[in-house]
Amino acid sequence: MTEERPTPRFGLSRRERILDELRRTGAVRVADLARDFGVAELTIRRDITMLADRGLLTRVHGGAVLRSTLDTTVARAALPGPQFRIGMVVPSLSYYWPQVVVGARSAGAEAGVQLVLRGASYAAQDQRRQIAALLESGTVHGLIVAPETQGADGHALLSWLDTLPVPVVLVERRTPPALTLTRMQTVATDHAFGGALAAGHLAALGHRRVGILTSPQSPTSAGLRQGWSRAVAELGLTVSVDRDTALDRMEGSAQAEVVSALLAEIRETGATALLVHSDPQALLLQQHLQDAGWRLPDDLSLIAYDDEVAEHGSPPLTALRPPKQHVGRRAVELIRDRLREGPNRPAERVEVAPALHVRASTAPPR
Repeated sequence: MTEERPTPRFGLSRRERILDELRRTGAVRVADLARDFGVAELTIRRDITMLADRGLLTRVHGGAVLRSTLDTTVARAALPGPQFRIGMVVPSLSYYWPQVVVGARSAGAEAGVQLVLRGASYAAQDQRRQIAALLESGTVHGLIVAPETQGADGHALLSWLDTLPVPVVLVERRTPPALTLTRMQTVATDHAFGGALAAGHLAALGHRRVGILTSPQSPTSAGLRQGWSRAVAELGLTVSVDRDTALDRMEGSAQAEVVSALLAEIRETGATALLVHSDPQALLLQQHLQDAGWRLPDDLSLIAYDDEVAEHGSPPLTALRPPKQHVGRRAVELIRDRLREGPNRPAERVEVAPALHVRASTAPPR
């Protein structure tokens, strides 16, 4: 009777469990692992040999122990390739996310982590397909993902991610509290704090009637609005303009009609400043304002949120910048530490603050 060779995915999961047991007890026996995992002892010996060849443990008679400092069979500096391979799935490879990827790759190079990048869309079904493809390759030790989190599809995707045999870190996403998911870690920009920063900046300049324009497609908008609403109330500001509109997805007459109505509302309500998410919307609005004869910041102060291209406006736009590269870096560090220390390491949910870059588009009201 011959032993059936396990699939790469299950082999990877089994080797992770061997390392977890080693971290917990300091030593493992082949016979015990074979019995607990329900596989042949030969399979466990192969796993231990593979892990020893990568310098992750030290083989001893009948089992293995945590890598000894006296073990010179494999020099760490001479180990072939990275220590871990991490799959990364983001919903866009063109806007916002490239900087997150840059930060992740930089941290990976320093930490012995190789990233395997896949682009998806904002649809939960497409995201799950890309994540499943990485898992089925049997070559990744963990996942860094930015999945859909809202609605039935988003909740189902998150619940599935929480059951995977590899650690998962969400980037720029949070898990809904009602799902009570305990295994996943998160690294996200505190967009609510960004909204408060914008309100505070305008209040310090003397603005009292302000407005907000956000993108309905962006997961950022909800947090941004939450912080903005709380801050303007505490600062005693009046929100006289409030729109959730995708100007950058409109064309021709439709865009002109919406902008015309928006400008009329700004005039009628006496708003003197506007927070706009995202950069493309802010730049489009700036162009329409100038075409209509408005002067920035004399007639209206503008703050953009994202700071991808805001500085290229005329005048350059004051903007709030999420620390995208740092988010990517922290995600890699979290998953590296979880892989090294095992599942008993407490899950972390990290929030990092955006920065306000003041430029020529904001000034005290006339």
